[in-house]
Amino acid sequence: MSARPFGEDEGDGVSEQHAKEPQLGRPAALPASPEAAVIDTVPNPHPEAAYVVRFTCPEFTSLCPITGQPDFAHLVIDYVPDRHLVESKALKLFLASFRNHGAFHEDCTVAIAKRLIDAAEPQWLRIAGYWYPRGGIPIDVFFQTSAPPAGLFVPEPGVPAYRGRG
Repeated sequence: MSARPFGEDEGDGVSEQHAKEPQLGRPAALPASPEAAVIDTVPNPHPEAAYVVRFTCPEFTSLCPITGQPDFAHLVIDYVPDRHLVESKALKLFLASFRNHGAFHEDCTVAIAKRLIDAAEPQWLRIAGYWYPRGGIPIDVFFQTSAPPAGLFVPEPGVPAYRGRG
């Protein structure tokens, strides 16, 4: 259940209501897990242009799979769309579904990238996961599909300022 452009029913096991209507424009409950989340896409209004879309999630939360304690991260997601854009409400619900999900930092970061790639099939994608310190050690996880398209302005993901990072 990873993606569905508006108005398309791929028979992917989502509810009949959801198959007919995207999450945008209607109440949508928080998915029970990242696997249950649906990432809606919308048509790219400028498929001929190469441009970068950036999503920033400064309050990402998941659970440590060993201790059950919360882990916090600042995520920066950049992608160059092809035919589809990631719909932001669906992305918000997908990211929030990690709140009760136990996984290591590396797994969360790369799993998010893979789901977005499956959903929108971008020309290029990069995610920077800046995880807040646990045990005094911040963990930063970076993933990208390839080199960005030539001639494209791609801003640096930056390092969010927080205690313990210079």
